Amino acid sequence: MRPAFSVIFLTTLIGVGQGLFLALVAGQFYWVIGATKVAEAENFYAFGSLLALVFLAAGLFASFFHLAHPERAWRAASQWRTSWLSREVIALPAVMAIITLYGGLHWLEYRPVLMTFGNMKDLDLTMATGYLGAALVMALFICTGMIYACMKFIQQWASPLTVLNFSLMGSASGFALATAYAGFMESPLIDFFAGGAILLAIAALLGRLTSLWRNKSIKFLSSLQSAVGMHHRNVRQLTRGFTASSFNLKEFFHPGSPTLVPTLTRAYVLLAFVLPLMLMIFGWNQGSMILFSLTFLIQYAGLLIERWVFFAEASHPQNLYYQKVA
Repeated sequence: MRPAFSVIFLTTLIGVGQGLFLALVAGQFYWVIGATKVAEAENFYAFGSLLALVFLAAGLFASFFHLAHPERAWRAASQWRTSWLSREVIALPAVMAIITLYGGLHWLEYRPVLMTFGNMKDLDLTMATGYLGAALVMALFICTGMIYACMKFIQQWASPLTVLNFSLMGSASGFALATAYAGFMESPLIDFFAGGAILLAIAALLGRLTSLWRNKSIKFLSSLQSAVGMHHRNVRQLTRGFTASSFNLKEFFHPGSPTLVPTLTRAYVLLAFVLPLMLMIFGWNQGSMILFSLTFLIQYAGLLIERWVFFAEASHPQNLYYQKVA
């Protein structure tokens, strides 16, 4: 498939925003249960929520470049009963709204206690809002991943690994950003975020390697023989049937040589996973905000490459009719 840069930026940017918000909620829970006694930085969650909203809004803005008629974008939500894309269109503004509420409550320091548990820990309004927001974030991850996982005819995508990898990579990048943000705000949660970023990056690496292994060993349901209805063993395509370019050749084949995808695969494994893990561990040991920031930037660059490969490695069955010929 031909990668669309608007969708690449959409999925990676909102992934960072979602992961950052999950980190904030997890950090607040970690602080509330008394895991650290140090007072939290002033407006830490409010500014963090604003930063998450910036990434989500940037992703939403990028998505408009994928529309032929942006003025009709609202219609994308009309098929929510059957379309995961429509559900994503609904879930994204809902996530942005709940994050705005969460950050606003922290900014106003409005934290009425809703419930007190037997261990004398309180559930206040900000924490309850954070839990609701985390649930919506996970729903958005599922909607985004299922847009591709539900396409049974593209076998590289049609797997639960697609949803899992979208969720893990977005969460890992969000926790990496949260670590850098915590360092900037001199937050006591920096160790918590760094540990979470390392664990999520390892999980994301294992998930992506598993999907690479799966895609390499796929037995395709369609073949050139089944495509043309001739089951002879030696069917060979001699021509596409036309000489001019077409939509089929432009949108369903990635640009570049056959060696480009394997080369970029090695590049993103290094940039999105291996190098960020090394930098995060070294930065955690040194307590270096510069290294934390560098970790996030390198990881995000690697995720851009990963998402390009995600689209480029997908083989649409129509390509059986339009193969490259000598």
